[in-house]
Amino acid sequence: MYGVVTRNPDEVAWDDFGRAFYEVKDVTGRSAEPLPDAVNMVSCFGDNAAADADPSLVPVDDEGRPATRDRPYFDWAYICPSRTEYQEGLFEIIDDCVAVNEDVRLDDVGFPRPEYCRCEVCERRFAESEFEDRFAWRADVITEFVEAAADRIPGRVYLTLYPDPYPGHLSERSGLDIAALEPHVDEFVVPLYDMGYTTTYWLETIASGFESALETPFSIELYAVDIDLENLCRAAEVAGHYGTDVIFGYEAGNARAAVRRLQADRREGVSHGEP
Repeated sequence: MYGVVTRNPDEVAWDDFGRAFYEVKDVTGRSAEPLPDAVNMVSCFGDNAAADADPSLVPVDDEGRPATRDRPYFDWAYICPSRTEYQEGLFEIIDDCVAVNEDVRLDDVGFPRPEYCRCEVCERRFAESEFEDRFAWRADVITEFVEAAADRIPGRVYLTLYPDPYPGHLSERSGLDIAALEPHVDEFVVPLYDMGYTTTYWLETIASGFESALETPFSIELYAVDIDLENLCRAAEVAGHYGTDVIFGYEAGNARAAVRRLQADRREGVSHGEP
C-alpha cells in the first residue's frame, strides 16, 4: 500500500493513497486541528517555537551547548525529553487527536544526539534514578514517555525511527531501545530521505538492516519534493520489498504521479528493476 505525509487537509482524501498521515504539530511548532480521516502526526521533541519561547527547555551538552537549529547537525530545535510539563502538553495534543481518530503517529521522539542532555533537570533525575549508566537512563526516559503516550491511544500507535539500524546506535544516539519500545508500538516508520534517489543501494542496505532488527512491522517513508519521477518510482520499488507500506512525504502531487506510474507499470508487466 502507498501512503502520504501532508500538511494539506484536502490531500488526505485523495484515493491514490491507502493511508494519510497529517501533521497536527510539526517541528516548527505550527499546530493544526486533527482530522478524522487521517492518522494524525505529532512532532514530540522537535519544536522551534517552544525553544524560542523558553530556551531553558532546550537540551544542552556537557559544555552547555544547546541543541538548536543554528548549530551543526540540527535542522530544528529540540526540547529536553525529561521535561514533564512539556510532556503534559504533548499528551493534551494526543488526546485531541484520538478524539477524532484513534490512530496516532509519534514523530521526533528521543534525545537529539549521544552527548545530550546535561541540563539541570537531567542531571538531577539521573542522579536520583536507579541507573548507573546514563544511556540506560535515557532509554528509560523515552520508553516511559512512549508507554504513557501509547496508553492514551486506543488505535494503532506509529513511531518514527531515526534511519540507523546498526545494533545499539538508536539507543546511543536518541535513547530509543527497540526491544523496550516494541510492546508499545504497532508499526514503526523509517524515513529514508534523499534529494534525488539517483542510486538506491544505500536505501536497500538500510531497509534490510531494519528488516533484521525489528519484529514489529515497519513502513518506509520517501521524500517526494522535487524528485525525478522515474527515480522516485525506482526508490519506491526498492522500499516496497522491505517495508509493509511505502509512504511519500510532503509533495502529494508528485507522490500521486509516482503511485499511478507504479500501478500502470504493474498492469503492463513492466519492472523498474530488482533492488
